[in-house]
Amino acid sequence: MNIGFDAKRAFQNRTGLGNYSRTLVTSLAAYYPQHHYFLFAPKSKPLFKPAAGMRTVLPQKPHHRWLKPVWRSRWVVNDLRHHHINIYHGLSAELPFGIHNSGVKSVVTMHDLIFERYPKQYNPIDVYTYRRKAVYACREASRVIAISGQTKADLMEFYRVPEERISVCYQGCDPSFQRQHTADDVKQMKTKYMLPQDYFLYVGSVIERKNLMGIAQALRSLKGKLDLPLVVLGDGTGYKKEVKEYLRKEGLEQQVIWLNETHKFAFADLPALYQGALALLYPSMFEGFGIPILEALWSRTPVITSNGSCFAETGGNAALYVDPFQPAAIANAMEQVVADEVLRADMQQKGILHAQLFTLDKCAAAVMNVYENI
Repeated sequence: MNIGFDAKRAFQNRTGLGNYSRTLVTSLAAYYPQHHYFLFAPKSKPLFKPAAGMRTVLPQKPHHRWLKPVWRSRWVVNDLRHHHINIYHGLSAELPFGIHNSGVKSVVTMHDLIFERYPKQYNPIDVYTYRRKAVYACREASRVIAISGQTKADLMEFYRVPEERISVCYQGCDPSFQRQHTADDVKQMKTKYMLPQDYFLYVGSVIERKNLMGIAQALRSLKGKLDLPLVVLGDGTGYKKEVKEYLRKEGLEQQVIWLNETHKFAFADLPALYQGALALLYPSMFEGFGIPILEALWSRTPVITSNGSCFAETGGNAALYVDPFQPAAIANAMEQVVADEVLRADMQQKGILHAQLFTLDKCAAAVMNVYENI
């Protein structure tokens, strides 16, 4: 088959949708080399180096190069026909308008419908744009992929997508997280970034939904009892200012290390950063999958995350689950992990076992099964 992908985010996004795109496309090419893979992207960047044999297709006509967003959202359909694409996969919740009249079969991956659940946390124009693209993609795709059972349920609830048109295909993460680093490796990483011996870790955008404020309030309740530092890898704007102001008022400024502010962090060091942490704190209010949870499980790092949403799918029986709206519950879990070495070891062992559900070959096989059955 000739399989095409919307590869914009594979080339341009360093996290989230970019990681999903790069990991999936690379895995498919590795495990199913009999097919031909085409990456349709507005521009190519060194962030992603496609595997040998993959073909990158960029806009060629002058007006396509000048109006790249329009090329990606509409005009690319003609290029799909030109390259005899059998299946086109929209990797980030959208398909080009007009693909339903092109004769090209299509698949769309829907990551979440958080903008429908929490519209007030988004710009209204963004909500309108996301909804318009998502509704079209879900209606016209030959098959819809949901990255979790939670997302499947949301698609059925919000957009009335028939259950039989949705396939749940879990995502994997970069294989670098599976490598166990030596104690010296982790020590060198801590020295490089001037990190303390023991710390909790937060990985993700600093936005309201991901609930860093809840962690800050948990730190406040533990003040004088458990004063371990928190390392934050992620950035934000208005909400980040709110969190920093709260930390300042409560005298906790020195306890939180904003890694993005102190250093230019290298992705290659992320597995060691996880492995050096006492636990990942991920008390998000809602996610589509929660990739940092999986990265932590592979890294043998205990995970404290939220009840509900998709978290039990990703964390399985390996994580400690808390009410994200109760800082005292977050604080209690933090105390448990620090105080109980047997618990930490049990969480690490269970985490590695649960992570086996999300190996790259299994994730690629699930998506290929979708391709072969539409």
